[in-house]
Amino acid sequence: MTATNTGAAESPGNAGVEGGRLTIAGISAGYGAADVLHGVDLTLEPGLLTVLLGPNGAGKSTLLRCVMGLLKLSGGRTELDGKRLDGSSAAAIARSGVALVPEGRRLFGPEPIADNLLLGGWVRGRSRSDLDADREAMYERFPVLGARRKQPAASLSGGEAQMLAIAMALMARPRVLLLDEPSLGLAPRLVAEVMELTADLARQGVTVLLVEQMVNQALTVADRVAVLGRGRIVAAGTPDEVRADDTVAATYLGVSAHA
Repeated sequence: MTATNTGAAESPGNAGVEGGRLTIAGISAGYGAADVLHGVDLTLEPGLLTVLLGPNGAGKSTLLRCVMGLLKLSGGRTELDGKRLDGSSAAAIARSGVALVPEGRRLFGPEPIADNLLLGGWVRGRSRSDLDADREAMYERFPVLGARRKQPAASLSGGEAQMLAIAMALMARPRVLLLDEPSLGLAPRLVAEVMELTADLARQGVTVLLVEQMVNQALTVADRVAVLGRGRIVAAGTPDEVRADDTVAATYLGVSAHA
């Protein structure tokens, strides 16, 4: 899963795009009559990689679905640079510059890799020439996608499929990138590459929120960390600050504060 040309001057997927300030203010949401999230507050800044950690069932994926407009809020609001997102459709939120790499990748398996990339970019309503140019940039950044562009997405390995899922999101030139457990099912070497790729995107100015179960690996690349427990933010700060809280580290992260 080798990526190339990761410098900001040649930044496929976000060239000329500035990250946005994403505000999650007191949101509550759930499924049916029961809320999973209870008054969650979180602010994401441009150029920073924020990692969202917490045990299974804490509500991490639910939070991403709320931001993306896939789940209606029962309270609170979400904003991008002060403009309300909640209440808008997922398509409208995507057009505003928010992109989601969902858990499980959800590619268009029978379709060629080349067509998957185009589909990733259509949501922003950009011209075909612009999409073609960005697609070529993706081939440069992820050479295996270029080499296999005519093959169906279903033919890719797990690491290659994750690469394509991220590239599809970058085709939309996102200002805010949400990633839901991109390391799931990957070999350790590929996990490290995914982590470095997300950190690189933040360095290029994108606002990145990474939901991850690989705690130690995520902490090595994070600028900021938020910990979700039972639908509430129980800790937030730098990786060192979160690690230093013995109760949070042991109870919610399953790691030693002094590891």
